[in-house]
Amino acid sequence: MPELPEVETVRRGLLPLMEGAIIATADIRRPDLRWPLPARMAERLTGQRVQALRRRSKYILADLAGGETLLIHLGMSGRMLIAPPGAAAQQLGEFVHAHGGIGKHDHIVLDMDNGARITFNDARRFGMMDLLPTETAETHPLLAGLGPEPFGNGFSESWLAARLAGRSTPVKAALLDQSNIAGLGNIYVCEVLFRARIHPATLARDLTPAQVAGLVPLIRDVLAEAIEAGGSSLRDYRQADGELGYFQHNFRVYGREGQPCVTPGCNGTVSRLVQSGRSSFFCPVCQR
Repeated sequence: MPELPEVETVRRGLLPLMEGAIIATADIRRPDLRWPLPARMAERLTGQRVQALRRRSKYILADLAGGETLLIHLGMSGRMLIAPPGAAAQQLGEFVHAHGGIGKHDHIVLDMDNGARITFNDARRFGMMDLLPTETAETHPLLAGLGPEPFGNGFSESWLAARLAGRSTPVKAALLDQSNIAGLGNIYVCEVLFRARIHPATLARDLTPAQVAGLVPLIRDVLAEAIEAGGSSLRDYRQADGELGYFQHNFRVYGREGQPCVTPGCNGTVSRLVQSGRSSFFCPVCQR
């Protein structure tokens, strides 16, 4: 599942082609994705200017001039593919998308008035789209319970300390809880805890004040590095232009079970344990 860096990378790729442009035509090629698509979706999108393209947690939101917001979630295999104005053809993963062509799994196609084509491609249809009033977007069931953004002022040492205090859940689960921090997922929690030298099974209530304080900048650092590298490409994820991200080459523990710890002087071997159905990777020497 794409995490915050992957979604932010896609948003930045779409930004110059969508923000400020008008959706000239909207081709809705099926009635549903993970859930049914909004009623009269093509009609409601066509002719609308995209006033802002933003991200909330793992969602992309396109605010439209008519007062509605297009809510997008990529799911496990969803891709936002782009054909810039004048592009004859692009190689996008295993597909070749001509500027006028539509592929088998291209479920929603938006032609912008600047000549760009934005295509939502989703082979497994685990992604979703919805249309909702912009003024009440934050109360949408998928957004209402989200915690602060990691890069926002609302995410601070005092906030995190209050959210973790007294909790008997493992710190790994607490950091994955979207009501505590929006957008943080399994990959980056593993990387953050390794840098913080905290074992993923440590109970949240047992963290010292210094450990909690150290988590805030580490979370921001790891996410910023991943965004700079274009997100991490695992299985189906691609950037908006079809290029792979490269942060996976910088993983220090994630997916490295059985390999030597990268910490200089450490003789540990990366281990894996399963927590709530998800793999946690850690160094048992660095993260006692």
